[in-house]
Amino acid sequence: MLELNVAMLFGSTSGVLGRYIELPVVVTICLRTLLAFSILYVYCKWRKFSLKIYKEDRLHLFVGAVLMGAHFVAYFYALQYSNVAIAMLSLFTYPVITSFLEPILLNTKFQKIHLILAALLLCGIYFLVPNFNLDNSYSIAVIFGIVAAVCYALRNILMKSKVQKYNGSFLMCYQMGVSGVLLIPALFFIDFETVATQWKGLLALALLTTAIGHTMFLNSFKHFSITTASILSSIQPVYGIILGALFLSEIPTITTVFGGALILASVIIESLRSRKKALI
Repeated sequence: MLELNVAMLFGSTSGVLGRYIELPVVVTICLRTLLAFSILYVYCKWRKFSLKIYKEDRLHLFVGAVLMGAHFVAYFYALQYSNVAIAMLSLFTYPVITSFLEPILLNTKFQKIHLILAALLLCGIYFLVPNFNLDNSYSIAVIFGIVAAVCYALRNILMKSKVQKYNGSFLMCYQMGVSGVLLIPALFFIDFETVATQWKGLLALALLTTAIGHTMFLNSFKHFSITTASILSSIQPVYGIILGALFLSEIPTITTVFGGALILASVIIESLRSRKKALI
């Protein structure tokens, strides 16, 4: 329980750091993933974790890595166009999105209650952006947040069957390596003197948020069911919003808080419902 909550606290730093770092989004994510890969690779070698990938898993792991990189990029664009609260709450539509994607991708039975949860989710999104149009930066942010959520949901579905087979640190190491390599062309369009001024934020993002936060969350699956971890992970936007208020003076509006409450309520209801079903 302590490990999972620490993972959520570290993971929630992505919002503040994403707003703090003054670099193009793709450059930030490229450097974040390459730094995280370096840290995790050294850690995996030190702990002597196997770095072998079985042939039948190569495509799954590669697609998962691409989705993880796309998730990072879309989420940071959401942060760029809005604030920590709206970006994180938009992202946390992913558990309910997962409940819609699983029946399609895994041929499981569709649950009618998901329509109710989807309506609750849409109401929450409406309150995040009451005037939805593409001239509104918050509207663009929510779109990017939902794209990030879809990518994250797809990545989690792909990784669901791999967590028991591969070490969590290795999975994150591989995903960061692939994402970083694919984004390297972005580095040719940036002045490295500018990058040097942002090294503290980039290092914190790679180490705290990615290498520690995401890896601890993956490792927690060994002690909790995916459903239980999903319930507990809903605390992350709360941590993120508190950090945003403390370090960036971003105080969410009443409508943002209400919309966020609806989104998190849909996440908790779905997670509790799935957990109860799993225990029967």
